[in-house]
Amino acid sequence: MSAADPISDFETFYYNQTLDHFNFRPDSFNTFQQRYLINFKHWGGSNVSAPIFAYLGEEEAIDVDLSIIGFLSENAHQFQALQIFIEHRYYGKSVPFRSREEAFQNASTLGYFNSAQALADYAEVLIHVKKKLHAQHSPVIVIGASYGGMLASWFRLKYPHVALGALASSAPIRYFENIIPPEDGYYSIVTKDFREASETCYQTIKKSWSEIDAIASQPQGLSFLSEKFHTCRPLNKSSELKNYLDTLYCEAAQYNSPPSYPVTVVCGGIDGASGNDTLTKIFAGVVAYTGNRSCYVNQPRNLSETDMGWSWQTCSDLVIPIGVGNDSMFPAYQFDLKDYIKSCKAQYGVPPRPHWATTYFGGHDIKLALERFASNIIFSNGLRDPYSSGGVLEDISDTLIAVHTKNGSHCLDILNANSVTDPGWLVNQRKIEVKIIKRWIAKYYADLQAFKK
Repeated sequence: MSAADPISDFETFYYNQTLDHFNFRPDSFNTFQQRYLINFKHWGGSNVSAPIFAYLGEEEAIDVDLSIIGFLSENAHQFQALQIFIEHRYYGKSVPFRSREEAFQNASTLGYFNSAQALADYAEVLIHVKKKLHAQHSPVIVIGASYGGMLASWFRLKYPHVALGALASSAPIRYFENIIPPEDGYYSIVTKDFREASETCYQTIKKSWSEIDAIASQPQGLSFLSEKFHTCRPLNKSSELKNYLDTLYCEAAQYNSPPSYPVTVVCGGIDGASGNDTLTKIFAGVVAYTGNRSCYVNQPRNLSETDMGWSWQTCSDLVIPIGVGNDSMFPAYQFDLKDYIKSCKAQYGVPPRPHWATTYFGGHDIKLALERFASNIIFSNGLRDPYSSGGVLEDISDTLIAVHTKNGSHCLDILNANSVTDPGWLVNQRKIEVKIIKRWIAKYYADLQAFKK
């Protein structure tokens, strides 16, 4: 199975983090406790400047990452690397102000919650840890998944004096300001995944939306749909059912990983249904994917911290324009920036900055911009991942390398390895990434020796 270290090997620390790195107002100097965890088990020590693998947390508590991210601990032994996992501000136990309620109260307290502040947090923590461990010359490799992968690549660009290199897994850094047309993005890959799995499954899903709407518009139609889909609470509108199905299909495609391949599971249910009508087939797909339950759809749930946090982040500095094209298995939808800004302003009282990500981090003409300036970033993607549509899929230079797999899914390369079920192409992808990182570190040590003379 996986060679990942148990969570008990990690020690928890807190850093007295600055609330606002970019201003000198009195309240900018307020602090909060930022959580990070270190695993010393494999570290060769500061005497030999052994490397540091730093995982940059994304939009959830760091505990989740510790249990599913295997790349660091599975490779720490051969690199003699220290492992550090750093939690993102406003998530988990790294919440500014006195409580989560106060931190999420309004735009005045949420205003410190953005990607630039998070990167500065990571820089401060890493500099602090290196100083504390007398490891000033230990090279740091930052690693991140999804939004965290974006942060890892941006960290290498913004803080090259802190990180030698970055492994950015499933990082859609080109998914801003219509660098890719919104309708050619996320949903086009979900559609492609389903269509490749089964043409009949794709056709069934494609025609189901209008059937749901047609039934919902009839007297007692919503009651019929509630009964048909065994909903946990009666449906108030057809969009509740459609949103549930949309999320289910997207989740299946995004995490369409071995050994189960969820898209194949959903389509197996749809194509193998005993009934002939479309909605019987759709419900069979739901049951195949989720398993037998007492009820489906409208399940009671509280908003998670990821729901709350990501909602703010995508309504402030990370405006990701997602649309649906006419060839999709989903109903066509055109992303309207004006409506989006209006909606965010109604929710938070302040408008988003849709151009900020590309202003601060870049993204347009990425090859031209980064080819001569940047180095040491691996952009890894699985092409079945809908977010790969916004990823870097071609090498930019000898040291800005795209590593992708045709059948890979979201962040699969850095999740816990499974020696029994991982296919050869996935094992190989990880080996390539390790080889590249070894090359960076070997060159760094050679430079370190040369500059000491």
